Amino acid sequence: MHFTAIGRVPGDPILGLMEAYARDANPDKFDLGVGVFKDAQGLTPIPAAVKQAEQRLVERQASKSYIGGHGDAAFGRLISELVLGSASPLLAAQRAGATQTPGGTGALRLAAEFIAHCLPGRGVWLSNPTWPIHETIFAGAGLKVSHYPYVGADNRLNVAGLLAALEQAPEGDVVLLHACCHNPTGFDLGQDDWRAVLAIVKRRNLLPLIDFAYQGFGDGLEEDAWAVRLFAAELPELLVTSSCSKNFGLYRDRTGALLVSCHDAEKLQDVRSQLAFIARNLWSTPPDHGAAVVAEILGDPALKALWVKEVNAMRQRIAELRQGLVQALAPHGLAERFAHIAAQRGMFSYTGLNPEQVRQLRERHSVYMVGTGRANIAGADAQRLEQLAAAIADVCR
Repeated sequence: MHFTAIGRVPGDPILGLMEAYARDANPDKFDLGVGVFKDAQGLTPIPAAVKQAEQRLVERQASKSYIGGHGDAAFGRLISELVLGSASPLLAAQRAGATQTPGGTGALRLAAEFIAHCLPGRGVWLSNPTWPIHETIFAGAGLKVSHYPYVGADNRLNVAGLLAALEQAPEGDVVLLHACCHNPTGFDLGQDDWRAVLAIVKRRNLLPLIDFAYQGFGDGLEEDAWAVRLFAAELPELLVTSSCSKNFGLYRDRTGALLVSCHDAEKLQDVRSQLAFIARNLWSTPPDHGAAVVAEILGDPALKALWVKEVNAMRQRIAELRQGLVQALAPHGLAERFAHIAAQRGMFSYTGLNPEQVRQLRERHSVYMVGTGRANIAGADAQRLEQLAAAIADVCR
């Protein structure tokens, strides 16, 4: 017997929430746990631009043969332009390029393996809190993981703590930063905060890895890229992970990219050769369907315009839900206490509810969210915000 000593890994708590929600017979239940965008009907829709692009591919695509280790070349070029800007000097100088990956998670894993293999001895700094998978990805690659403060006990952004921690980071370490729509808190750095972080990165010779999973869900496709483009312009080297899961609705088609910028074009080719080698041993070649869809959309002005309109509508819905929930809490005397929900960006909110209140919400009112108090605001029903607010008020008494 070879497997007798193998134990069972605890299930993902969010998947457990999904299962509990599915079992709940209450017709008025709320799913604020799972990290997917939902429309007014409670569905996670396929954008019309994606459907049109898929139809074109069905009619035109003649082969399912392998693509290269860096993936779809058109996708790589166009996603680089989306992230860095179509007029980026780095792209013009061939100092930056993209390697296609199976989703943003694949991009993070590729980055972790690249750091472990090519930059031995470097530690990785993550925000506290952060997306839990960040921790397991980088630790799983054998990297030392440290944390910088991000949100304080008062449920406010702790910029001073963040900066102080980075000042203590060993020279050469990697610091993972969320470009926008911080997961799980929804609290984003302001432009002055980003400049302060950049100054420390330069002074301490740190390597930034910017996780860009929600482009377009914060303040706009261009606005959300501000910090990424600032760092790319000011630093000789940068890593960026990009995901098409949310803004293109390609969750299960696993479409993402790891972007790298280097001090010159020759060094970029060295780095890309290493990434292709590592990717070959992880997944060989990435799945093409989602990347081909994205390339079709970004490469066609009419389709891109439709997609931009759809992204704007998704962002607007989330913003309206945030504002609406705070307004619905006002009659309960809780608008000021939860005002931060309206100021946060993206799908997620650190509500400030404690684990006991989260448990009571689930058991008394069939409101499902993560035990930390993180809620997916995009999962709320605009027609039932008063009901949700009443439930929150009940557990806050």
